[in-house]
Amino acid sequence: MDFSIIAGNIDIYLEGLKNTLILVTISLAFGLIFAIPLAVLRTSGNQYVQAPIRAFVYFFRGTPLLVQMFLVYYGFGQFDLLKESFLWPLFKEAYFCALFTFSLNTCAYTTEIFRGAIVATPHGEIEAARAAGMSTFLMLRRIVLPSAFRRALPAYSNEIIFMLHGSALASVITIIDITGAARIVNSRFYSPYEAFLTAAAFYMTITFTFVFLIRRLEKRWHGHLQPADQSVTKIEAPV
Repeated sequence: MDFSIIAGNIDIYLEGLKNTLILVTISLAFGLIFAIPLAVLRTSGNQYVQAPIRAFVYFFRGTPLLVQMFLVYYGFGQFDLLKESFLWPLFKEAYFCALFTFSLNTCAYTTEIFRGAIVATPHGEIEAARAAGMSTFLMLRRIVLPSAFRRALPAYSNEIIFMLHGSALASVITIIDITGAARIVNSRFYSPYEAFLTAAAFYMTITFTFVFLIRRLEKRWHGHLQPADQSVTKIEAPV
C-alpha cells in the first residue's frame, strides 16, 4: 500500500468532504422543514389530505435513491415545459438535482418517522392540554411536537446516517463528493484499496461525529427520564 498517493491528492478529498457535508446538511434541513407539517397532516382524519402525502411517502420509500436521482437528472430534461421554464437553469445542474433528490427522499422517510412519533403521543397529555383550554395549534407547539421530537430522535439519527451514506450516489452524476474523489484517485493511479479505504475513513469520521452529537442531544432531551441518584445515607437507629 502506498498512501503517499493520498497525501499528494488530499485536496481532492477535502473538496469531496466539503461537497458531501453541504449536500447532506442542506438536504436534511429542507427534508426536516417540510416533513414536520406533512407528518402533522398525515395524522389528520381527512383521507383527501392524507392520500397525496401517503403516495409521496410510498413512492420515495419504495424506490431506490439511485433510480430517483436518475429520474430527476436524466428524466426531467425530456419535458419541454420544464426546459422552457425559469426552473431549467437549476435542474440542468447536477448539484441541484442531487440536492433536490436527497431532500425529497429524506423528507419522505422523516415524515413517516415523525408521524409514528406523533401517533405515539400519550393520550393523557392530549387530554390534559385540551382540559387546559389549549387550541390545536398551541397543543401541537407546546405538547405534541416537543414530545414527538424526543421519541423520534433515535430513529431520526438513523436517517441522518443513511442520508450520509446515500450521498455517495452523488458521484454517479459527476459531483465530486468523497466517493467521487476516491474514484478520481483510483482512475489516476489504479490504487483502489488506498483510494476507497481513505474514503471509508472520511465517512466513518463523519458518522461517529454525528453519532456523538446525537447522543449528547439525546442525553439532554431525555435527562428527565434518567434514574436519579438513589444513594441513601444509612442512619443507625438509636439503641
